[in-house]
Amino acid sequence: MIRPRLIIFAKAPVFGHAKTRLAKGVGVVHAKRLYRAMTQRILRRLKSPRWDMILAYAPSKAPVRVVDWDGIVKMPQVSGSLSPRLAAVFKTKGPVIVIGTDSPQIRRQDILNAFKAMGGKTIIFGPATDGGFWLIGLKGPAPRGLFDNIRWSHAQTLADMRRNCSALGYKVHLLRPLTDIDDIDALRAYQRGEA
Repeated sequence: MIRPRLIIFAKAPVFGHAKTRLAKGVGVVHAKRLYRAMTQRILRRLKSPRWDMILAYAPSKAPVRVVDWDGIVKMPQVSGSLSPRLAAVFKTKGPVIVIGTDSPQIRRQDILNAFKAMGGKTIIFGPATDGGFWLIGLKGPAPRGLFDNIRWSHAQTLADMRRNCSALGYKVHLLRPLTDIDDIDALRAYQRGEA
């Protein structure tokens, strides 16, 4: 039996490369601190003997040693937009979930719910309040064309993905919506407990 895999997409915590939109509102130094804290929280919170956890990092030439990532299985992301990066991790057989590090509200139960909802032709999404998604999961390999013509970082990202799922004959299962903390407004909503 193929073990379920939780793949966490993360950027190396390098000044000016992670949380650039958030940095415009809080400054580069504070944005880096927030990004490290959110990533650490997700890595710590989502460890489980029920799945293999893998950190997929970018850029692929990221520093070999990021102290926060010690003890975690790591792999580089392929280059390009999110389409080829997602296609690469969904090439293999078995249940795979991919999340980012923008939603520190993610709980272990969310991941468990996603794995439980997976079926042969069901794709799982955790909708983000900005029109994107904080989680995608399916039993791989992903069908060809799933990640084609997607407007990434757009209010219609999830709608584009749902359109592709439907065209390929897949059902969609939605988890609870969460907020991606990409900018100062999302951060403030999270801090007020609204996210």
